[in-house]
Order: sequence, then structure tokens, then C-alpha cells
Amino acid sequence: MSLRILDHPLASHLITHLRDRTTKPALFRSLSYQLTTMLALEATRGLGTVEREIETPLMPCAGRVLERPLVVVPILRAGLGMLQPFQDLFPDVSVGYLGLERDHDTAMARSYYSKLPVLKEAWTIVVDPMLATGGSACHALDAVAEAGAGHVSLVCIIGSREGVEQVRARHPRVEITLGVLDDHLNADKYIVPGLGDFGDRLYGTPG
Repeated sequence: MSLRILDHPLASHLITHLRDRTTKPALFRSLSYQLTTMLALEATRGLGTVEREIETPLMPCAGRVLERPLVVVPILRAGLGMLQPFQDLFPDVSVGYLGLERDHDTAMARSYYSKLPVLKEAWTIVVDPMLATGGSACHALDAVAEAGAGHVSLVCIIGSREGVEQVRARHPRVEITLGVLDDHLNADKYIVPGLGDFGDRLYGTPG
């Protein structure tokens, strides 16, 4: 398993403002879009390409296009906040959805919805803003693997060491791309220092 963490001053700037408790939902959504754009570019750095002959207005030309179709699978609901940048960067992307919610007493993920396109020949990217215990991520990775996905990446805005280790143990071939790796989980299994509940802050709902 490879782990990539954004190393760019703009990423640090965006993450700092995402963490700030005074950041309002409208700005929070804008910051999330900008950071996810950077994450999407980093996570797809290794996409394979094949040569294709085209005609420019002046002459024939050999170019390169993506080798495989791309599928993005956000984990509902917070993962929806990371979907649009992928659609803007890759207009032909297919989208699947996985509905998972965390039991606040057990911190375990429960599935309530699943709708996936054909994954067998695609490069599948699972997106979820927060990689805390790793339970939801592993549940989602299990689901796409069972659906036939062979090339899988996980993209998150903030991750914990515990979450990374959990994914590494259960899905050692999955590449992880993070905006930042935080120190630890608190007693309630929230990432510290983190940024609170991403979905609540994204949509302006009470925590």
C-alpha cells in the first residue's frame, strides 16, 4: 500500500481554514472543492495512458488518452462534498454511491444504500473526507472489491494513523491519498485535531 500526503503550501492554507471553527458552510464548501481538486490530481498521477492518433487543425498528431475508465464512489453523505471536482476534471467519469453511517456508540459503520456502476475494467476511487477508525473506508473498499473493482484508490481530506493502519491491514494494495495525516483519535473516535463533523460543517446542520 502506498500513502501520499499533499505537500504544497496551498494545501496547508486550505486545511487550516477548513479546521477553523469560525469558517461558515459556504466558505467551507469552497475550500473543500479547492482541496479536493488538488487531491484528485495527486491521486490520479499514476493513471495509465495509451497512444491515440488524432488530427489537429494543421496535421496528424500522436497523443495520449486515459487507458481505463474512471469511477468515483463517494461515501454518503459527506463524500458528496468531494464529488464535483472529480466530475469537473474527468467529464466522462462514472459515479457510484455507498451509504454508510457510523453508530456513535460503537463507532462501527452500517450500510444503508449501494448503487455501483460496472467496476471490473475501471480505476475506482473511493472518496470520504475523514479517515478516522478506518471502519467506513474498509466497508466501502470491501463493497467495491466484491463488485469486481481491481484498481482501487482511497482519497480523504484528513486521516488518522489508526485509520491508515486499518486500511493497510485489510486492503494492502489500495493507494491512499490524504490532504493531511493527523495525530490520533480521541475517546469518541474523532480525529484530533481534525475539523469536527465534516458533513455537518459542509451542509450547515447541527452537530
